[in-house]
Amino acid sequence: METIAAVHRNHFGEIISFVTSEGRIISYRKALSEAEDGLIHGVLATPDTDGKMSLIPATDQSFDHFPNLF
Repeated sequence: METIAAVHRNHFGEIISFVTSEGRIISYRKALSEAEDGLIHGVLATPDTDGKMSLIPATDQSFDHFPNLF
């Protein structure tokens, strides 16, 4: 099962892409789509306060403990 291994943040600190356990670098939107389809495990697609779908780790509150891609 593929999982999220690392994140890439922009200069505002927002996550813009992920590195998967298979070594793929995928955009936030692609990761969201794959999580909704059950292809990436360990993350949940959930609506944020604005009603937009966002990703959160299944076991933690944030991706802060994930290593940075760059």
